[in-house]
Amino acid sequence: MRLIKIIFLLPLFLSANSNDIISFASKDSLLISAKPYIVSSQPIPFIILFHQAGWSHGEYQEIAPRLNELGYNCLAVDLRSGGQVNGVVNKTNKNATEHKISTTYLDAYVDMQSALNYVINIYSPKKLIVWGSSYSASLVLKLASENSKKINGAIAFSPGEYFAKLGKSKKFITESVSELKCSVFITSAKNEHKNWINIYESVASKNKTFFLPKTEGNHGSRALWEKYEDNVSYWNALQNFLDTFFPIHNSG
Repeated sequence: MRLIKIIFLLPLFLSANSNDIISFASKDSLLISAKPYIVSSQPIPFIILFHQAGWSHGEYQEIAPRLNELGYNCLAVDLRSGGQVNGVVNKTNKNATEHKISTTYLDAYVDMQSALNYVINIYSPKKLIVWGSSYSASLVLKLASENSKKINGAIAFSPGEYFAKLGKSKKFITESVSELKCSVFITSAKNEHKNWINIYESVASKNKTFFLPKTEGNHGSRALWEKYEDNVSYWNALQNFLDTFFPIHNSG
């Protein structure tokens, strides 16, 4: 047990120039795993990617390289509330489960805060965007609202009020974004519009936009996966948002 405690307290920071899996400590000392997708040491916009429920950073294994091609550095993070997807096991969730640490949606918020601080300390980006999927989409909006001096943009795929069963009100996120003033992009499957429209309307930012597909669409960031025929419409809307508020040619 003593050895385990020592490992948990070590802030393990691997090379910032590596695209291998890295680890760093959350605020409660749980070891967080993440995959960097770094294409430039220049001050280009940086996107932190958070997955949906039951999954891992594997949700972004084809999305992050595409974002790299567009000119953005990324870090795809394993949150403690997760599992596996696309053959990628969520190591943060595995660590938490093995040590009997709670893994509810809300418990993952501390990991998101720690990932934010990690990216700022290691990469020093001039423009920083947080991106979430499903439950983490809701939490990135809250995170951006509470860190207005650190975060420049928030991208939310299928946000909603997912936390009532965890003791929060049905307006927990809606009320959390009333001071959110950074650039915001929200999207989802077509039939999920009702889940987040009140959240969207409560966002204080004047630089906010949303996209709903004409097709049925898909839940969460997987809407961008190539296997879905309507992924192009999502990509076009997303790129328009990024080009408008975080253009690469003006990032320096």
